[in-house]
Amino acid sequence: MWKHIAANALTFLIVALFLFGGVIVWGTNEYSAEGPLDQAICLEVAPGSNMRIVSESLAEQDAISSPSIFRMGVDYTDKASELKAGSFLVPEGASMSDIVDIVTRGGASTCGSKIVYRVGITRTLAEVRELDVTTNRFVELAEFNPAEETAPAAYTELREAADTQYEVIIAEGVTSWQVVQALNSLEFMDGEVTEIPPEGLLAPQSYAVQPGDSVAELLADMEAAQERILATAWAERADGLPLASPEEALILASIIEKEASTSDERFDVASVFVNRLNQGMRLQTDPTVIYGVTEGKGVLGRGLRQSELRAENPWNTYVIPGLPATPIANPGADTIRAALNPSDTDFIFFVAKTLNPRDGHNFAVTLDEHNANVAIYRELEAARAASQDN
Repeated sequence: MWKHIAANALTFLIVALFLFGGVIVWGTNEYSAEGPLDQAICLEVAPGSNMRIVSESLAEQDAISSPSIFRMGVDYTDKASELKAGSFLVPEGASMSDIVDIVTRGGASTCGSKIVYRVGITRTLAEVRELDVTTNRFVELAEFNPAEETAPAAYTELREAADTQYEVIIAEGVTSWQVVQALNSLEFMDGEVTEIPPEGLLAPQSYAVQPGDSVAELLADMEAAQERILATAWAERADGLPLASPEEALILASIIEKEASTSDERFDVASVFVNRLNQGMRLQTDPTVIYGVTEGKGVLGRGLRQSELRAENPWNTYVIPGLPATPIANPGADTIRAALNPSDTDFIFFVAKTLNPRDGHNFAVTLDEHNANVAIYRELEAARAASQDN
C-alpha cells in the first residue's frame, strides 16, 4: 500500500512540476509577447511611485494583459529598483518587457509637455510643445521671445506643472558670452555666472535640463562635450593640414561656422582657408573683424567700416597673418570635422551667390574668376537698391 501511495505521490509531483513549468513558459511568453495597446499612450510615473502602481495604471489603460505577470517579470529581471519618474511614450503593441525597459532605462522623459529654449545668434526663443502620441511628434503650442514678449498662458501653465520637461538648444555659431547671457536669464535655473568660458569651448547641441539645475554645471557639461568632439575629430584629421594643435583647429572651425551658408558647403569653405594658410595668404574674412569689434558681445548690427577693416587687433585677419588669437564663436561638431577634413580643392576665393545667404557661395581658383563672381553679386545689390528707390 505504501508503495502505491508513494507512486501516486510521485506521479502527482511530476504532473505538478510539469504544470508549473508550463505556467512559467506561458507567463514568460506573455511577458515578451506583443501587448494589447492599439494606440500609443503617455505613461506618467510620479516620483516615489512603484511597479505595482505602474502595473495598475497600465492595466487601466489596456496596455498590459496582466498586472501580476508584469510584476513577476519585473522581479525576475531584478528591475523593480530601477524605475524612473517621468512621462514615457509607450508605443502601440509594446510588450510588457518593452514597457519595463522604457520606464527603467533612464534619461529624459519621452513624452508629455516640453519647454524648449533655443539660444540663437540674434535672440533666444522659448517654445512650448506637447507630444501627439498618435504621430510621435511634438506639436508647438506657443513661441515667444522671453526678453521682449510676455509669456503666453500655455507657457505659464507648463512652468507650474511638475512633470514638464525642459530642453536648452544652443545654435551653432553663438558666442560664449551669448550663451551665458541666455542661461542667466532663464528663471528656472540657479546660480548666475559672471565669468565667460573661453570662446569656442561650448558644444552647440541639445541639453536636457530641470528646474533648479546650475548654470555653471550646464556650462561645464557643454565644455566637456566640446572637448570630446574636438578630441575625436583631431584624431581623425586629414594629413598635411596647416594646423599645429586642436586649439588651432577650433579657431579655424569657428571661422568656417560663421562663413558657411549651408551645411553642404562647410568642406569647400574649409578648403579655401586651408589653401590660404598653406600658401601664406591672409584669411581676410569679415567675421573675424566683427569679433574684433564686438568681442562676441552681441551682434554688430551694421556694416563694417573701413577703419575697422584696417584696425590692428588679434582677430583682424585682413591685417594679421594666419589664424586669429582665439575662436570667434562656438562651432558645431560637423564644422569641426570639416575644418579637419576639408574638400580637396584649389579654391582660394568665395563670394555669396545671391542676396539670400542661404543660397551659398560661388567659389573660385583665380582672382579673375573671383572678380567675375563679385561683379555678379554687385549687380544684384544694385538691382535691389534701385527697386527700393522706386
